[in-house]
Formats: sequence, C-alpha cells, structure tokens
Amino acid sequence: MAEETITEEQIAKNYAAMLDSVNFINGSKLSWMSDDMWNEMVENNKEHLRIMKAKDYWTDEAMTAVDAAIGD
Repeated sequence: MAEETITEEQIAKNYAAMLDSVNFINGSKLSWMSDDMWNEMVENNKEHLRIMKAKDYWTDEAMTAVDAAIGD
C-alpha cells in the first residue's frame, strides 16, 4: 500500500470537515427528518470522526470537541 502524502492545506480541510461533523452532531434535528434518519446521520458523522481521528498526520489540532462528539 502506498504511503499517504497529504499537504497542510488538505489537513486543514480535513480538520474543518471534522468540525462540520461535530457541529452537525451537536446541532438539532431538522423538522423534516424522522428520528431514524437523524440517528443514522449522527452515527454516520461519528464514524467519519473516528476514521479521520485515526489518521497519523495530525499535529497540534485540538481533538477535544471531536472526542466529545464521538462520545465513546
């Protein structure tokens, strides 16, 4: 498997995407969503956070909000 090469710009974009997931998880269910849809989307965003947090390219990015949003 090839080693992953990633730029500082991509790291910043990935971190911003993680914070988008955190904000979604911490937000409120939209009126048009069923409870099942909301729960599925929350779990999908938590899985995104778990996958991204496991990357080995993070340096000094704060993961406190990520950890709280994952909640496990």
